[in-house]
Amino acid sequence: PPQVQPFLPQWLAQPKLVQKRIKDNLLPIREVPGIHPRLLKKLQMNGIESFFPVQAEVIPAILQSASNGYLMGQGGYRPKDICVSAPTGSGKTLSFVIPVVQVLLDRVVCQVRALVVLPTKELAQQVSKVFNIYTDGTGLKVVLITGQKSFAKEQEMLVQKKVTGYCSLADIIVATPGRLTDHISQTPGFSLTQLRFLIIDEADRMIDDMHQNCLNQIVKAAFQVENYSGFNMLFQRTKPGPVTAASSCYPQIPLQKLLFSATLTQDPEKLQQLDLFQPRLFTSVYSEKKTLEDGTETEQDTNKKYTLPEGLSQCYVPCDLNSKPLLLLHFMLTMKFTRVLCFTNSREASHRLFLLIQAFGGVNVAEFSSRLPPNERQRTMKEFEQGKIQLLISTDATARGIDVKGVNYVINYDAPQFIRTYIHRVGRTARAGKAGVAFSLVLRIQERRFLRMLKDAGIQDIKKHPVKGNSLKPLVQQYEEALSKLEKTVK
Repeated sequence: PPQVQPFLPQWLAQPKLVQKRIKDNLLPIREVPGIHPRLLKKLQMNGIESFFPVQAEVIPAILQSASNGYLMGQGGYRPKDICVSAPTGSGKTLSFVIPVVQVLLDRVVCQVRALVVLPTKELAQQVSKVFNIYTDGTGLKVVLITGQKSFAKEQEMLVQKKVTGYCSLADIIVATPGRLTDHISQTPGFSLTQLRFLIIDEADRMIDDMHQNCLNQIVKAAFQVENYSGFNMLFQRTKPGPVTAASSCYPQIPLQKLLFSATLTQDPEKLQQLDLFQPRLFTSVYSEKKTLEDGTETEQDTNKKYTLPEGLSQCYVPCDLNSKPLLLLHFMLTMKFTRVLCFTNSREASHRLFLLIQAFGGVNVAEFSSRLPPNERQRTMKEFEQGKIQLLISTDATARGIDVKGVNYVINYDAPQFIRTYIHRVGRTARAGKAGVAFSLVLRIQERRFLRMLKDAGIQDIKKHPVKGNSLKPLVQQYEEALSKLEKTVK
């Protein structure tokens, strides 16, 4: 029977397509309309002379939605929500940092105007760093809330009690979900009623059931009626609905949602939960039309759901369980791979593999796991970026969305079970138009399912890369010694 095609809302069915090829489509920053001279200067000071395609499309779109001043979108209408689906490493962070900072530049009072929610501490830190660069010297205050400081300390960073009531110390908050909901429910004077931008990064992960509650709470807090003075009644917000005489006589601060992800769900029901207002979708995740010799166009494999960075080569190595560690050692010692990011499916597996490689010797190896304190993780990251660590072993949880400089190889030590996991892992290399290689070690029993998974996602250019048993032989004796050494220390 023919497959039932889900009915996609117009905005999902006809998105604004963004060029995929980053390198051929850079746009000088001065050619993107409407950016504040102050920010142009900052961009240049940070060595940014041109924007990636996603940035060149999305920055003006967000600026335009605030073009008639802070309260109104274009033509006096409420600004539309924006969704951006673009591959890892295509520059999503700057696409919201620049316009948000610009719209808030002329702020009058200190209120929470922008809130960015991210799934992990690392990502939150990374994003707040970028915000700090661009708000520096503007008087805008960025506060990072990830539970790395005590709750009381975070409260002090957020609000200050004055005789006249509470006042906000933050204009822009970058937060992880759990900690944020705690402040919404427990911090006196913490208010989101003046929120203008809600930015959800790595949105597909944030829409998952675990965080859905958090998003609901944010929206609820944003639309809460404040019971102070009559002044605030003027700016009372209503949930989006038809414009009525009553609703149009008060100026309202519109709440605009900006969603970003490398694998933005196409599932309308899930997106429905976010209660988006006339959303616009920008995507570089699509299939390109091919023109045949006779001039007709064919739609090449329309269900291509994901795009991978352009400079990425992909290989897989069929193997059995016992040869996996040997294969990794073979790549590191015989093939002399450098700057390798290696993924396992669990913390335990990461830790064991780390100890094993360490016991074998000859490889500068480190583990990157949620069992390590944040400062250690940052140090490890730095040493990896400087090339002091050649092999970094990690789980998905820790590495998602992180911008690691200069990864030459990604090795999937454990084959990922989901296509999204695969996309995010291999997307740690070949970032910003550079080249990179991804190797997946696939057990023979997994091989069919693995290839099927990639094929279903429209990924065809993965090559089989068998490694002959002979090339592993020289490692076996030392490997077995390392194993027994390890068992002794474990005991």
